[in-house]
Amino acid sequence: MKNKMSEKGAFQKLNKKRQKAVEMVFEHRFTNAEIGTEIGVDEKTIRRWKKDPDFIRGLHDYSLNKLNSALPLAVQQSYELLENPKTSAMVKFQLIQMLFKYANLLSDNSTPELDKARIRKANADARVAEARANVVERLGSEGDDKLDELMNKLISESDKK
Repeated sequence: MKNKMSEKGAFQKLNKKRQKAVEMVFEHRFTNAEIGTEIGVDEKTIRRWKKDPDFIRGLHDYSLNKLNSALPLAVQQSYELLENPKTSAMVKFQLIQMLFKYANLLSDNSTPELDKARIRKANADARVAEARANVVERLGSEGDDKLDELMNKLISESDKK
């Protein structure tokens, strides 16, 4: 089995010109023409490379490496902001919220009330599915039709309220 550290990443597998193109695309400051001029290829070549799966994987690999190298500094600066008494409470709150979301401890659309409602709905759906299975088991497919009629009637009556 190969050692993961010795394997080349998608970026490293690209030739030098494509690596330079990836770096320039990553920066979002250059047009295709500017990138082509810098590395000595036609603008159309850059457009074609941007659609190439190997180039896309190389860009993704390069982006992840950049993110990984920036992470320690981001964590340090986040900590400094939280510790600084001059940082506003709102900034601290937003930073904590962002960190919790990043750690999957908080989602964008989650509240205790919403979570309880989702659990109630899942339990109700499970009870309905179990009741449907019992009816079909006892009465066959005609029981399934009768259950559908009954459910539709109950839903229309609850909508009227």
